[in-house]
Parts: sequence; C-alpha cells; structure tokens
Amino acid sequence: MHAREMISTHPHVRGNTNDALIHCIEECYDCAQTCTTCADACLGEPMVAELVQCIRLNMDCADVCAATGAVATRRSGSNEAVIRAMLEACATACRLCAEECEAHATMHEHCRICAEACRSCEDACRKAMQSMSH
Repeated sequence: MHAREMISTHPHVRGNTNDALIHCIEECYDCAQTCTTCADACLGEPMVAELVQCIRLNMDCADVCAATGAVATRRSGSNEAVIRAMLEACATACRLCAEECEAHATMHEHCRICAEACRSCEDACRKAMQSMSH
C-alpha cells in the first residue's frame, strides 16, 4: 500500500503523519478485501443457508471498512468528529463479523482467516481513536 507515502506528501500534512491512523487505513482496506472474499467463499459452500448471517456481516463489515478507510485518508480540512465516529463503527462491525466468523472457523478456513483480519482491524481502529484523543 502507498497510504503512508501518499499522506506524508499531502500539503496539509507536510510529513507530520499519524502512524496509528495510517496503519488503521491499511487494516481497513485489507479487512474490506478479506470480508468480501469470505462472503463470496461462504456463497460457494454447500450449506450456504447456514452462513446467511456470516455473509451479511461480511458484507456489512467490508462496506464499513472501505468507507472508514476512505474518510480517514482525507487530510484536507478537518473532520475529526466524523473520523472518530467511523472508527468506532468500524471497530464494532469488525468485532461482530469476527465473532460470527469464529463460530464457523473450525469448518471453514476462509472464516478463520477473516476473523483474524477483523480482529486486527478492530484493534487498529481502537488504537487510531486513542492516537487522535491527544
């Protein structure tokens, strides 16, 4: 990813980057891709009806993560209240998706991987929120 490189060159940043927020942006986009893949893999499973909630949470989490990554990437002006709200929503979506995927992780490797990505993104969102409260 080029998030750090791009943000550090932004004229409003001038090299003064928030490393926790940049890490979170990267985790958000990774989690969005992972959740999208997990939802698609769930759709390919023979017992797809048992995975409906997992698919729903994967899709919700992917959308929230992608939107959070986009909002957190913008450095022109200031909108910290919205960034914080997005980070909180993303952490919640990731937690719920991870919990659901963990319930299927012993049967489906894609769910195990997705749960890990969600937990990592949730942690990154919480650390980014802490980094902004200073």
